[in-house]
Amino acid sequence: MSHASDVRLTEEERAMLAGEAGPAVRKAMEIVVALARIYGARHLVPVESVQVAGVSYKNLGDAGLQFLREWADEGARARVPAFLNPAGMDLQRWKELGIPEDFARAQAAVIEAYTRMGIAPSLTCTPYYIGLRPAFGSHVAWSESSAVSFANSVLGARTNREGGPSALAAAIAGRTGAYSLHLDENRRATCLIEVRAPVRSIADIGALGALAGELVRDGVPYFRGLDLSWTRRPEEALKALGAAMAASGAVALYHVEG
Repeated sequence: MSHASDVRLTEEERAMLAGEAGPAVRKAMEIVVALARIYGARHLVPVESVQVAGVSYKNLGDAGLQFLREWADEGARARVPAFLNPAGMDLQRWKELGIPEDFARAQAAVIEAYTRMGIAPSLTCTPYYIGLRPAFGSHVAWSESSAVSFANSVLGARTNREGGPSALAAAIAGRTGAYSLHLDENRRATCLIEVRAPVRSIADIGALGALAGELVRDGVPYFRGLDLSWTRRPEEALKALGAAMAASGAVALYHVEG
């Protein structure tokens, strides 16, 4: 084993960090290792899939587009299945929706740069509906808040909420830092929520999630008394619960009794 400060690296990871796999992989490893060090990770973990945010040109601007193009020009390629979050416009109907042509052109360039790096242009915040369903206990690096909640809480995978650059780096390096929700000790519930009011619809469970997110913030709630017998699609109900908590708070993992 080798060390990058206090982060233990395997020989393969050390070689990647040294640039032996090319400049793009070196840059990705520099980002992954720097974040691992900041968050106190002792080592890295291989990831099975990545969901990349930071797709809208409105958020990226010219600087972000140039950053992506430079990585693509350096030969950056995803080592694991990787998918894109939604873009800043409808790719087919942008004209009738009043999107300026220069914005549309720049947005297309962003997606092209990601595609060159092997990131699938899925443009969805629900990648688990298009076949990306990580196994229980597997490590992934996802970005979108409700997708992160679903992966952790419903599928039982392990991911932190990645930023756009960190998710892209994880896709290229195939690794992320072993910290926060990748570790058993940080996945335990931090508070108990007793559900005594009737929950009988998606609207009800969304309201419950909105209130819980405000109360819990970035904690890990454990719900007791939550009855999902009213729905034939419990995953949809849990998705709504997690999305609401991610919107009103920063809940990335929750538990439901039973």
